[in-house]
Amino acid sequence: MSERTIIFAGGGTGGHLYPGISVAQAFARVMPDAKPLFLCTQREIDRTILAPTGYEFVEQSIVPPVRTVGGLLKFWKNWRDTKDLVKKILRERKPAAVLGLGGYAAGVAVRMAAEKGIPSAILNPDVIPGKANQYLIRSVRAVCCQFEETRSHVSSSQHEKLRITGCPIRHEMEMLPPHDEAAKRLGLDPLLKTFVITGASQGAATVNEAVLELMPSLKLTGWQVLHLSGKDHAETVRKGYREAKIPALVVDFTPAMADVWAVANLCVSRAGASSCAELTACGVPSILMPYPFHKDMHQRANAQVLVDHAAAVIVDDAKDRKQNAARLRPAIESLLHDATKRHAMSTAARAIGRRDASEAVAQVLAELVADKK
Repeated sequence: MSERTIIFAGGGTGGHLYPGISVAQAFARVMPDAKPLFLCTQREIDRTILAPTGYEFVEQSIVPPVRTVGGLLKFWKNWRDTKDLVKKILRERKPAAVLGLGGYAAGVAVRMAAEKGIPSAILNPDVIPGKANQYLIRSVRAVCCQFEETRSHVSSSQHEKLRITGCPIRHEMEMLPPHDEAAKRLGLDPLLKTFVITGASQGAATVNEAVLELMPSLKLTGWQVLHLSGKDHAETVRKGYREAKIPALVVDFTPAMADVWAVANLCVSRAGASSCAELTACGVPSILMPYPFHKDMHQRANAQVLVDHAAAVIVDDAKDRKQNAARLRPAIESLLHDATKRHAMSTAARAIGRRDASEAVAQVLAELVADKK
């Protein structure tokens, strides 16, 4: 049986890459002759995430546009270089399908593949499609969405392309490991409840600062803290806990999120699409602090879906350490010592989670490939 290349285009964050990796894993079951090829960015996080998978990946020189003369010139040059690279890959590899993973690094490959009649689809895990996806929706044959609520943010003429598949989560999260084994691997006490703080793969400065501000005044008896700080913030966060004399396990980045969610009894998190998908599929009660710097506030729209289903609470990020701490305090205190409420939120989260999203997306692509024959 000859191999058929499936291109996964996108990168720059774990939120773009991890769903793609999950779909690639699912292809081993849905389309056994598929060979994944990732077209990613030149950011270090892409190599960190993709290298251990063993999947082939090619770095694109594409960069996000910056509205300065120098920034636009750099974007234009790198866009042309990326276009030449993609043209060569499409010609030599003759992919059976292309899946856009979101963001600026997906656009060139998806658009060029669609123009050549290659079956193309995009992942749209956020409620509100980003600029790249808004641009690409017109070209692709299918849009794989996490939330039904996305329909209200897409032109009615494009509704027939929408597939509500859920957002793919990593394969190891589809069946979480036993709690005690996960705790020991992480270096945690299996007998204590675990309070997780995370800003996703790159960390979140305002989340880190707010939690450090209020931690000294929280009653953490019976709890332990696992703080995923992000690489750039790790030393500052560790220093904050040391100065507050609070024992905490601070990790800059870990690929072992299945272990993290297996031990998590409560989580403070951003509301990126992948984070929401993991929290719901794994049944983790959460306090969500949506990223406050995007004009469309798409993370808040994601968070609102979880709130509407009683799976989470929202604390809006005021971009100020003390204000955020004051807002977080009642939300955290109301959940730390209310096991009944945490259990209800966990049950509600699982009710809307999709552990089969990877297979659902892989099946959509497999059907597009079959329809082309």
